[in-house]
Amino acid sequence: MKDLIQKIRRLPTQPGCYLFKDRDGTILYVGKAKNLKKRISNYFQKRDHDSKTMTLVSRIHDFDFFITRTEVEALILENNLIKKHYPRFNIDLKDSRRYAYLKLHKEEDYPWLETVRKREGVGEYYGPFVSGTMRKYIVDVLRRNFKILMGKPSLAFKKIIDKKDYGLRVIQARKILGGQVDEVVRELTIEMKKSSDIKFFEHAITRRNQIDSLKSLKEKQVMELKRQVDAHIMNYIVSEDMMYLLVFNIRKGILEGKQKFSLHYREGVFNEFITQFYTTTNVPQLLIVPERIDNVIVTYLEKLRGSKVNVVVPTRGENAGLLNLVLKNIEATFFSGLESVIDLKKHLGLEVIPKHIECFDISHLSGTDTVASMVTFIDGNADKSMYRKFKIRSVIGPDDFLSMEEVINRRYGKSLASSMRLPDLIVIDGGKGQLSSTVKILKKLNVKVEVISLAKRLEEVFIPGKNESIRLDRKSKGLLLLRAIRDEAHRFAISYQRLLRSKRLRKSKNRCTTTT
Repeated sequence: MKDLIQKIRRLPTQPGCYLFKDRDGTILYVGKAKNLKKRISNYFQKRDHDSKTMTLVSRIHDFDFFITRTEVEALILENNLIKKHYPRFNIDLKDSRRYAYLKLHKEEDYPWLETVRKREGVGEYYGPFVSGTMRKYIVDVLRRNFKILMGKPSLAFKKIIDKKDYGLRVIQARKILGGQVDEVVRELTIEMKKSSDIKFFEHAITRRNQIDSLKSLKEKQVMELKRQVDAHIMNYIVSEDMMYLLVFNIRKGILEGKQKFSLHYREGVFNEFITQFYTTTNVPQLLIVPERIDNVIVTYLEKLRGSKVNVVVPTRGENAGLLNLVLKNIEATFFSGLESVIDLKKHLGLEVIPKHIECFDISHLSGTDTVASMVTFIDGNADKSMYRKFKIRSVIGPDDFLSMEEVINRRYGKSLASSMRLPDLIVIDGGKGQLSSTVKILKKLNVKVEVISLAKRLEEVFIPGKNESIRLDRKSKGLLLLRAIRDEAHRFAISYQRLLRSKRLRKSKNRCTTTT
């Protein structure tokens, strides 16, 4: 749970979708949010959930999220993700109807509009419309203001209405549905003001809603691509000597998921990444990237796919908007934690940004079953694959200082230090004594890594060579991260210590049973 709370603290406040997962990585629930941080926090802060939501929360082990540009995009993405994954706790949503489109039948002499749920058959499609009410307003505008048919024309209609005049109205309607609504909005605004002046408020409100509905069409619903293609959208940010990269996966025009990568940056690494990425991944029809890739690589991709691959480097328009959306997700995925480590560097006067932190804690029960834990945080996020636990071998009784010396020696001993990647910062759970023991053994091993300690009672930070402790602002991102790391190390040590104690008690009980 602490891992989740820490992850929630770094969430963006932008609109988007979230996916709750269980221990096996199975998606339990897909939701949308105007404010991702606020919405997800509510699940873990409120205590008056209904029984179904309480069951959901009890099973959440992790979550993923997508940032979108608008709430409309979040709604569409939510619908697409539910239809793809069919999460157990979305039973009501996944059985609901599809969002509707407006289809313009152009094969007739008098084109007409129809509301449809699927994009099937010849015609022009506009939408999908998330709000049924908004869609009805748009239909009302087209029917009332432009006399556009909402069904097949009758013979009587054809005799009365001039074909050329109707064709001009259809052109205007297509512009409205295509997002070019400024002229129509001006006309409706004039009508709304006239209605308001004569205190015909109901009519004015109706016109206001119609104007709002037309404006909603101008929101580019980028999560539902016009072309129903398979595509990958790639973008990256370079920070320090690292490249942080995200790939958005589009299948049949629908955003299905994202993949994240962090690579050591050097010239040409993006081209290398693309070559290696598609050795294990199917090449899509469309590849949207932030920079030109070598022609040789494009030829290689087309050979893998067996057909043409359209590689696009957009500078404006919808595809450029998609690239920017990926950038926003990169910032939220990789750099929310980095803000905390940058804050640490600034306020503690560290030499480098502590992207790689290792924290140690000693735990024992009245001097028995003494153990130590080491937890690792990369870019402000826990990396459990790098956690380590130690059973203290050389120390008898409760001596935290000597126990810490043993653990540091075992972790950074010469045989390991020569081949392992050293952290940027070592954090010790304790005060000056534990810090001195650590500095002493690191100096003996000739391991040059910055080290600090965090004392529990007053949350004081001790730094080698400084007599006075540092007290960070209790709301600072740096201190919140240090506390999260320290608490995680303590939790991990306690769990291991209890495991050893339980094993020892079982052995003792078995001996007694055998003797009896």
